Amino acid sequence: MPGSSANLLLALNSQRSVPQCSPETGGRDIAWLTAKIRAGDEEAFREFHRVYFDRLYHFLLVVARGREDEAMEALQETLLRVVHYIRKFENEETFWSWLKAVARSAARDGGRKHSRYLALLQRFTLHLERSAENSPDEMDAILQETLEELDSSDRQIIKGKYMHGATVRELALETGLTEKAVESRLLRLRRQIRETILKKLAP
Repeated sequence: MPGSSANLLLALNSQRSVPQCSPETGGRDIAWLTAKIRAGDEEAFREFHRVYFDRLYHFLLVVARGREDEAMEALQETLLRVVHYIRKFENEETFWSWLKAVARSAARDGGRKHSRYLALLQRFTLHLERSAENSPDEMDAILQETLEELDSSDRQIIKGKYMHGATVRELALETGLTEKAVESRLLRLRRQIRETILKKLAP
């Protein structure tokens, strides 16, 4: 789907921070709707958003055990995956089953990503001399700032490995580098990030 649809997605979500109950599909033509979304039709996506946004949110709220922030984050990821991976479905039952599977996957990946991020934060702060004097929020902010200062290619590799869980082989295929080159760059980046954080913590 064109990039404008992603912008539409963000605009739609910014207008409704508190989900309201939405109607059921009422026997609408799911084959038509999903085919249109697949083709990049923004009006069809608007209709999908109107009908399924709240249903998915409440489903994910159960999956997230009532944690609204996690449910909303998983919902955002679910909608993005729908944009990219939707196909034509012949009936609503099959489509809703697919949506629930996508939503569960998004929620599960979100939890793993959060865990990997915490592990990354711990990795880069464990041996810092003054880490005990800084709150987790402060260290998180410093790490985020340090990552944003990296070259885009370096940031892609470090985030791919420690936040998205990519293997060295996957990173090599993605970047066109050899696996040995990726491992070497990861080692250099870990040292660089650690040294940068130490400098930021220095009095």
